[in-house]
Amino acid sequence: MSTNWDWGIFQCPQDRIGVKIYVHIYGYIINDFEKISSEMYQKGYKIKNMTVNIRQANFLGPLSMLPFIALTFLFYYNVNGFDLGEISLGFVVAAFLFIPLTFLHELIHGVTWGFFAKNHFHSIDFGFIWSSFSPYCTCSEPLEKWQYLLGTAMPTLVLGGGAAVGSVMTNQLLLFILAEFMIISGGGDFLILLKCMLYHTDKQESVYCDHPYECGFVVFEK
Repeated sequence: MSTNWDWGIFQCPQDRIGVKIYVHIYGYIINDFEKISSEMYQKGYKIKNMTVNIRQANFLGPLSMLPFIALTFLFYYNVNGFDLGEISLGFVVAAFLFIPLTFLHELIHGVTWGFFAKNHFHSIDFGFIWSSFSPYCTCSEPLEKWQYLLGTAMPTLVLGGGAAVGSVMTNQLLLFILAEFMIISGGGDFLILLKCMLYHTDKQESVYCDHPYECGFVVFEK
């Protein structure tokens, strides 16, 4: 499962109220994960759990993004410099825009994964975790490794990296501050990316499936 605030919000499914992208029905999500796991098991696949510990995500998620924050900060400062008055105003405006951007973050996850999934957006679940006031997105269909990686990274690449480059080119401090927020909020996604990229299997076949309610994914391999 991917969420915008990827640290400290991975609760049990009972905390989650979801809505299918194509039907606005609120209630507990009935995920196809168990059905898919059973089908893959019958086909001879073994399941490898690749979820991230919540406490590790709480600490390592934002910490892992600090080098990227520092690099983009130095890049912007060397090109445009900073106005202290604009920085204060920028943080205030960014605080109001951050919430809608968290929903956009999850939407980008869903659009990217949905593009690759055989059932497209029918395989995508969006919802909201009320206990932490956080949106989430999950894909119930197994994907190729590169497809899963791209869908995981895309929100931070677009809203973080892309926005940071755009802010430097246009000298827009507000856009830069928003980009920094989006980079650090992608810390949990970054941990999942690392776990996925560092995992190597000697099996001939493997597909990657987003975990429906924990931080991370599972690998079906045979």
